[in-house]
Amino acid sequence: MTAIILAAGLGSRYGGLKQLDPVGPNGEFIIDYSVFDCIRSGFDKIVFIIKEENLEIFEETIGNRVKNAVHVEYAFQNAYDLPNGFSLPNERTKPWGTAHAMRSCRNIVDEKFIIFNADDFYGYETFKNMHDALGSVDSKNFVMPGYVLENTLSENGSVARGVCVTEDDHINHIREIKKIMRVDGIVKCEIDGEWSALDAKAPVSMNFWGFTPDIFAHTEKGFSAFLRNPSTDLINEEYYIPNVVDEGITSGEFKCKVIHTSAKWMGVTYKDDKPEFERFLKEKIDNGEYPENLWG
Repeated sequence: MTAIILAAGLGSRYGGLKQLDPVGPNGEFIIDYSVFDCIRSGFDKIVFIIKEENLEIFEETIGNRVKNAVHVEYAFQNAYDLPNGFSLPNERTKPWGTAHAMRSCRNIVDEKFIIFNADDFYGYETFKNMHDALGSVDSKNFVMPGYVLENTLSENGSVARGVCVTEDDHINHIREIKKIMRVDGIVKCEIDGEWSALDAKAPVSMNFWGFTPDIFAHTEKGFSAFLRNPSTDLINEEYYIPNVVDEGITSGEFKCKVIHTSAKWMGVTYKDDKPEFERFLKEKIDNGEYPENLWG
């Protein structure tokens, strides 16, 4: 099985790959821990989705230290890579989003796969559970790890999350909420200037998915409709993986099962998150969950 890692945005978010902040005791990045967890969960191929201009520096900083441990391939997200009949607007300067990034793998991935963010820490439990769940996945049934909302928050500001409405452990709808945080100890969201309480135990999407290659056909159809829609702002809007999933569920083309996890998601959304993340990681290393020198 394959693990696809969404890494095309790393350079823009961090001001260049060389400026990626190490979080591990031997200069490891968050992405290193995800690759390590993929390998020990049973995934035998890693595909990094990157910008083609970042290939050399990506190989120097990340690729070369993992290529001896697992088969590595690269896919390039290119804004000009569009379905037949469409062209890039002259004013468009940004990429087309995570669904477009996933689409860049359509010609190199023909097996079941997971796909997830490069700069999020998901934990070994999640990778192992997703590997096992993929065994029963078919063209009509996909999977997603459902994190508990309160386990995905930052203490240093608000976060955006896809809060899932579920029935019988399957997603009915993904509600994208842009501003969620603890307010006086209560998990709340702000919508139209009003704060209201959310279910702290609600399952949320952290942009980690398990698919078969059939998802590429759904993505092609949805992305084409997105580009064709007269209400789409073709200069600024993006097409995301949750859009593909939500549309497929709504149309009845497939289902998506939630694989519940009690794992704590971690990320460095804000600068002040880094010390907390390093403490979290050190505790896991001290407990023997990860070696101190990840790649020996």
